Amino acid sequence: MCCIGAAVAEILFSRDVPLHVRAQHMKILKNPHHKVSPGAASACPLCGAASRSTLLREAGWLPAEVAKRIERDHPKWEPNHGACPACVQQALLQTLLEHGDAALHEEIQSVWPLDAEAAFGALPTPLRMHADPRFRGRGVTMAMIDAAFYPHPDLVQPRNRIAGWADASGRVIRHRRFGTREKPKWPGWDAKQPVQWHGMMTSSAAAGNGWLSHGLYRGLASEAKLVLVQVAGTDGHIHNASIARALRWLLKNRRAFQIRVVSISVGGDPPHQPDGDAVEDAVSELVRAGVTVIVAAGNDGQRQLFPPATAPQAITVGGIDDHNVLDDPATSLWHSSYGTSSHGGFKPELVAPSLWIAAPVLPGSGIAKEAADVFARRALGDTTVDGKIAELKLVTPYYQHVEGTSFAAPIVASVVACMLEANSELTPLEIRELLQAAARPVSGAPRERQGAGALDAGIAVALALDARHDRGGQAISPQVSGTGISFLLHDRQAAKVQVVGNWEAWRPPGLLAQQVNPGVWHAARAPLPPGKYAYRFLLDDEHWLADPVNPRKVLNGLGGFDSVLIVPPAKPRN
Repeated sequence: MCCIGAAVAEILFSRDVPLHVRAQHMKILKNPHHKVSPGAASACPLCGAASRSTLLREAGWLPAEVAKRIERDHPKWEPNHGACPACVQQALLQTLLEHGDAALHEEIQSVWPLDAEAAFGALPTPLRMHADPRFRGRGVTMAMIDAAFYPHPDLVQPRNRIAGWADASGRVIRHRRFGTREKPKWPGWDAKQPVQWHGMMTSSAAAGNGWLSHGLYRGLASEAKLVLVQVAGTDGHIHNASIARALRWLLKNRRAFQIRVVSISVGGDPPHQPDGDAVEDAVSELVRAGVTVIVAAGNDGQRQLFPPATAPQAITVGGIDDHNVLDDPATSLWHSSYGTSSHGGFKPELVAPSLWIAAPVLPGSGIAKEAADVFARRALGDTTVDGKIAELKLVTPYYQHVEGTSFAAPIVASVVACMLEANSELTPLEIRELLQAAARPVSGAPRERQGAGALDAGIAVALALDARHDRGGQAISPQVSGTGISFLLHDRQAAKVQVVGNWEAWRPPGLLAQQVNPGVWHAARAPLPPGKYAYRFLLDDEHWLADPVNPRKVLNGLGGFDSVLIVPPAKPRN
């Protein structure tokens, strides 16, 4: 995949793509009459970037609406001509975001219908969570407790990130360790059984790198290492005893694997059943040992929680329906479980997306074979398969829509991994406080069902960085007052930071930021007239970055996003 494909896939431009390369590529993308140089046998017909023919053919998977967008911008193009992943993703994201705007304007209160247009229809999780693209869980190990697992390419390519595996379903725990150059295998790893589907999806939702989607459908902690602990018995059931064994095994092995966060996407036996206390005690021991534990609340919508969601020291996560659009004021709660911990505190502590999450299809499974068939037929122009694609909730031949707090919890765990990359000194108690501080209440929803509200990943990481500098929570950017506008950015790599905006027609040098503390950059300017403005940070005269802690974004027409600054009218004096 070309470097620009990676830039689009990362959603917000990262420092991996030099400014002059990006500008040249985007200039080509915006020119529908651009001609590919002769002799480029495997070149994208839209932008001319070198690409393998197998990748170019993936354009045939696109639903009609997205293909028509490309045809409109490139009148001589046809789907059978193909397109590189960068151009495909550019058209896809523009179409999805336009749908979101239309949904807001029409005040649509329900999720998009699962019809033919749903294919390729999930916004990437990092974009929906307002994630800071500079942090991906590097140097952090996450442990996942689930029914069973599969070593999906999103976790083991181009290098293996599964550091360990254990089976805690029986009294004797089996376990394996793996290196980065190994292909991880364990008993039953290639069984292709339905029980493996859940754990494969939850681990990929947290830490997958989107290998089979060219980076588009990655988790937030796409560079974290993983320890996978399965707890489903041979009968497929999960009991408190197995979860407690898994937690105790992780406690014992936390230093060997350097585990800092545990994500649990399963529930045990009903309350007051044997070993429920053992589960809660094991959670408490892990937290006291410096490990943050994240647990899914469950999906039945009832005022009843099962262990380990009842554990007082766990951070229990409920779900939201954000309607697959950005910053939807109609965001509502998912029908997740809620209640109180065994000590009487409200659960969940916060909520996160639990609908329209793109996660991998289990390779070799029946649905994987069916997905390959229907998308191959679509690429040949067979539109009769659209209904089947929608029925199977397919996104591509390799990904499908999933739903439930089983995915909200690992998404929050992936945010914690990014926070720990930003500030490795954070304790579980501090992480809990910062996560809640980075959440926004869901309008009209009861406090007991949402906790602090819907998590914003960008703000959570910014608060983690802020705590590193002991600035007392002043991480929000921009800040508008009667005396002016200030911008704040945490970046330890940059030697120079500027704020460039449309208030000066994007002319450099913009506002030159000052480093007020190591890695803390501050810029200020005089007040602006009331209105809406766009801006970005420019790092080292080369790398563009949307403001990581500002959730307001707008497409800039160049394959990325600008941050939006809103200056309200002055309040009348009394």
